Amino acid sequence: MKILYAIQGTGNGHISRARDIIPLLQLKGEVDILISGDSKEIEIPFKIDYKLHGLGFTFGKKGGIDLWKTFKVIDSKKLIKEIRSVPVEKYDIIINDFEPITAWSGKLKKVPVISLSHQSAVLNNKSPKPKKFSWLEKNVLKWYAPSKHHYGFHFDSYNKNIFTPVIRSEIRRQKTFNKGHYTVYLPAYSDKKIIKVLSKFKGVKWHVFSKHSNENYIANNIIISPINNEKFIESLVSCKGVLCGAGFETPAEALYLQKKLLVIPMKTQFEQKCNAEALKQMGILVIKKLSLKHEQKISKWLKNNTIVEVDYPDMTADIINMIFENHAYATQNKKQNVPEIGVNKLPINR
Repeated sequence: MKILYAIQGTGNGHISRARDIIPLLQLKGEVDILISGDSKEIEIPFKIDYKLHGLGFTFGKKGGIDLWKTFKVIDSKKLIKEIRSVPVEKYDIIINDFEPITAWSGKLKKVPVISLSHQSAVLNNKSPKPKKFSWLEKNVLKWYAPSKHHYGFHFDSYNKNIFTPVIRSEIRRQKTFNKGHYTVYLPAYSDKKIIKVLSKFKGVKWHVFSKHSNENYIANNIIISPINNEKFIESLVSCKGVLCGAGFETPAEALYLQKKLLVIPMKTQFEQKCNAEALKQMGILVIKKLSLKHEQKISKWLKNNTIVEVDYPDMTADIINMIFENHAYATQNKKQNVPEIGVNKLPINR
């Protein structure tokens, strides 16, 4: 069986999840890996068969996407060429983690693409949504990587085919403890802005992982470090709490490790607004932006030691099994001997 696994390379979460999913797919057949977009901070320890320019975005320094830099790196001719040329038709099954090239290629060539991503869960009607959002924001997410079949990950199982997060094995193996510092990952803010706000909290140790710095340095009570997977995990498992954007993987890992959490959604990002609403419903503190206007809320959070408990069992193998039962087995009439992987059983009424 020929399998294509297509991964969005912009943002570290997709790559982190792929490191656990790829070995499970390799038990099912011959796997080709496609990545589009830029993926610098986390390496993927597998052979990449297709590395495409794709359709990525650039983090800004004021709490959102840098639209100008994002538009500058878009190459429409290359984008169309990649969509037309990627050979989706030669695969028995295509699994897509929010990757636009294979998604649109499959749509245009009428080849079914299976979405296995957090974004699929966010778009589900049963998942939490903010009270206010723009039609444009939602539709950008909806049409960025369209697919025929949807399986998603979210902070809770809000509906059928929505599952709790894939917590990477690197995190599951860790023993959590508390050294008293706070781990910070806010890639859409400049170091200058982060330092200005966090310096106000005297006596608090902040360990900031920066998207905008290539070297380590100290500013007041803040250690700034470039993003490094191993050092980030070390900081995360030993911290007292986590301050981060309202993405998916970092908040999910913080919850799994039983760390108190404060999130700040990126501006004009429908997905992060939805994540923030879901986390708010769980009892997590959410603030609109990193600003001294929220100094009192941050101070109160620092003094509060309440932990939100979650149950995130390792069910990744069972989800992969279910996808192959529903799609690969059906299309091939179970002619191939594809093994079952994992021991957990998915609940019938998810």
